[in-house]
Amino acid sequence: MDTAAELRAERLPTTIYADSEQASVAVARQIAELIRQKAAAGQMCVLGLATGSTPTRLYEELVRLHQQEGLSFRNVISFNLDEYYPMRPDSLQSYVRFMHEYLFDHLDILPENIHIPDGTIAQEQVADFCQRYEEQIKEAGGIDLQVLGIGRTGHIGFNEPGSGAGSRTRLITLDHITRTDAASDFYGEENVPRRALTMGVGTILEAHRIVLLAWGEGKAAVVKRMVEGDMSDSVPATYLQQHSAVQVVLDEAASAELTRVKTPWLVGSSLNWQDAATVRKAVTWLARTLQKPILKLTDEDYNENGLSGLLAESGLAYDINIRVFRQLQRTITGWPGGKPNADDTDRPERGAPFPKRVLIFSPHPDDDVISMGGTLLRLVDQGHEVHVAYQTSGNIAVFDDEAVRFAEFVAEYDEAFRLDDQPAERLYRRVTDFLRQKHPGQVDSAEVQQIKGLIRRGEAKSACRYAGVPDQNAHFMDLPFYETGRVRKKPIGEEDIRLTMELLEPIRPHQVYAAGDLSDPHGTHRVCLAAVFEAIRRLQAAQTSWLAECRVWLYRGAWQEWDIDQIEMAVPLSPQELTRKRRAIFKHQSQKDRPLFPGADQREFWQRAEERNRTTARLYDQLGLPEYEGIEAFVRWKFEQPSA
Repeated sequence: MDTAAELRAERLPTTIYADSEQASVAVARQIAELIRQKAAAGQMCVLGLATGSTPTRLYEELVRLHQQEGLSFRNVISFNLDEYYPMRPDSLQSYVRFMHEYLFDHLDILPENIHIPDGTIAQEQVADFCQRYEEQIKEAGGIDLQVLGIGRTGHIGFNEPGSGAGSRTRLITLDHITRTDAASDFYGEENVPRRALTMGVGTILEAHRIVLLAWGEGKAAVVKRMVEGDMSDSVPATYLQQHSAVQVVLDEAASAELTRVKTPWLVGSSLNWQDAATVRKAVTWLARTLQKPILKLTDEDYNENGLSGLLAESGLAYDINIRVFRQLQRTITGWPGGKPNADDTDRPERGAPFPKRVLIFSPHPDDDVISMGGTLLRLVDQGHEVHVAYQTSGNIAVFDDEAVRFAEFVAEYDEAFRLDDQPAERLYRRVTDFLRQKHPGQVDSAEVQQIKGLIRRGEAKSACRYAGVPDQNAHFMDLPFYETGRVRKKPIGEEDIRLTMELLEPIRPHQVYAAGDLSDPHGTHRVCLAAVFEAIRRLQAAQTSWLAECRVWLYRGAWQEWDIDQIEMAVPLSPQELTRKRRAIFKHQSQKDRPLFPGADQREFWQRAEERNRTTARLYDQLGLPEYEGIEAFVRWKFEQPSA
């Protein structure tokens, strides 16, 4: 339980779970209990529902409770927060379609009890529709429990910055950041509607209970502003502080910027200063805050910045500084696969066996070189047997004109060398005819998906050859969960896990590298990592002997790095190695200049990667450690062998 001291920086009741899975299940149980209580009293239960990636696991659990535990929704009335405008209900991005696919089609809720803003109404009817929506909520007795997410702008529903506490259901213009965040769902920001219908902040605040969910590092900054900041219409979510029955539910990543998590010593938390990780976190924070190298921190620095307890328990600042400095120093290694014939006591990787069999899992066909390209090159140069497993085809991230260009090349190549009776020309015509008539966001035909997948595969092979990875060591898994042709993917399945186990078994790696975006609530990286973890757990359960010699290292994607206090292996890169890494990234030509799904960062992937590597190196330098051009960072996933 949270103590009063821990909560004094927070203005909203906040519960933190280890991950979004546990949090979603807990909230689903709360909703189920409310539905049952209302049913037992002969009453309707009115739920306010949200869309987006955040509540999807919550809805999956509600469906499971209905199908496996008999939870009935016949006494439920639902009101959704918002809908894009204009928007057809059958469009891929429609919230009508979203709610039916994730929830309503799998329940016994009565169709007449479902209410979602109508994205097809005429402009002149919008005001009347919004007023009627408010009246319907009141006629139902008000919303018993409102589920919310939060956008990076601090919006709840589509109440963008500037929305006041008294705002009602209305048509609103979407913020640029909101449209950028939605771009992947619409296959480009230019296809995202500029307006939306949304419940107002005032409408939301009239709900009897409110539960706001937030997952992932990307939400951490705005969560802090909402929970700890002053109320302001620049962050509409802060108005939840006016409500008497709000619960903020976070995973650990989304809570990272809260004072009690990031700097618990500042809110009087009782801390275990015998824990090395806690001490390392405190000392690196102090050094960064004061912009001083670790070895220059003084007793006064500790006492004057909330760390007197650490000083009292651990003695002189000098001793603490030396201990943490050496911990950081030991993370740095130019031998990510271990240095042969050397004392590896203070190295993050053991020297033997050498050379090692190394398996790098890459969720998309370019994550390997973008995220750990320098380390990949170092492993090959140092003589290890390196394998790269491309977990998905990445086919949705290719522009249509690239598919046309390759289909045209094959047709002209076919004609030039007279290889057959022109089937390539017929394929080219089918592809161009389809793409000419394709609507924004429409799923590609099977042929187009295959061409785009082959483009990405060819680029990955080219990058592997440049890095020195033999052709036979490049593995293309094409995990089934990804192959929907849409941004929205299927949940992880048994086939995904089986394919991962079947790849691990014959290689029997001494090192596994995987994309460790643990808090990503719905993306490809998270599902790919889940497949790796589950495959290893099952191999553990089968008492697979080679796992005793295997270590798993997690890297981060192109947008964010591990915090300095988390890093367990830091691989320094020279200017020449950073240049070689860039050239490997350049082999992915379909992602060059402007990737189809750039996210909020409009820079090219190589630019993001280099800036991240240089930033990590600068941080080590500022803390008083050696200065490098760049650093790639890793955290070890520690798993135990099953007992015999």
